[in-house]
Amino acid sequence: MERRRDHHSNHDRKPYERPNDRHNNNDREREGGRSRDRVQRRDVDEGEPPSNNNNNNNNNNNNQQQQQQTKDAPKPKEAPNFGVSGALTAEANTFKGVVLKYAEPQEARKPVTKYRLYSFKGKEQVDMIPVSRQSAYLFGRDRIVADIPVDHPSISKQHAVLQYRFVSSSDQGGRAVKPYIIDLDSANGTFLNGQKIDGSRYYELKNQDVIKFGFSSRDHVLMAEDADED
Repeated sequence: MERRRDHHSNHDRKPYERPNDRHNNNDREREGGRSRDRVQRRDVDEGEPPSNNNNNNNNNNNNQQQQQQTKDAPKPKEAPNFGVSGALTAEANTFKGVVLKYAEPQEARKPVTKYRLYSFKGKEQVDMIPVSRQSAYLFGRDRIVADIPVDHPSISKQHAVLQYRFVSSSDQGGRAVKPYIIDLDSANGTFLNGQKIDGSRYYELKNQDVIKFGFSSRDHVLMAEDADED
């Protein structure tokens, strides 16, 4: 008996696939498609779009133009300042280019009473200077600014000041112009009646008080004269 031959050859037959295998293949194909899509989207996201580059270039150009315009723009003129500056104050307190260590106070006045300053070396009188023609007299070695030059090497260039001040006066009933001595923080000090005085402080002078500067051997005696005498 002859066997019935099947008209279909073995190689034409499709392999048997279980239902689960078909679903898995479809899932793998879909997953592969999604992966390719994600890769493509990532490539697009990571790349910089040309439009952004153009915008950045335009912004940079605009910023450079604005900066150049700002540099080229004329600067506004400063408003005049009529206040007193530190430089003007220093310039106002100078004499012939020398900065003065001392400035007179507001209560400075020329004295009504006539005063004279007598200089002694030992018991010998060596000088007499009228000291009532102005409100202050500067003692020191710097002859450019000193009203009364004192040449001893122990004396500072600007050593001390005889200052007349309009102050309260109990003995004269009200206010009066009185003489004071002030040391300008000199190197070797100022002495009043044999006692060294503090720097930058006013000391009232009485008639016939004795003033000494540094290590000089000269004594300077302040004496009041009558108002009608020169």
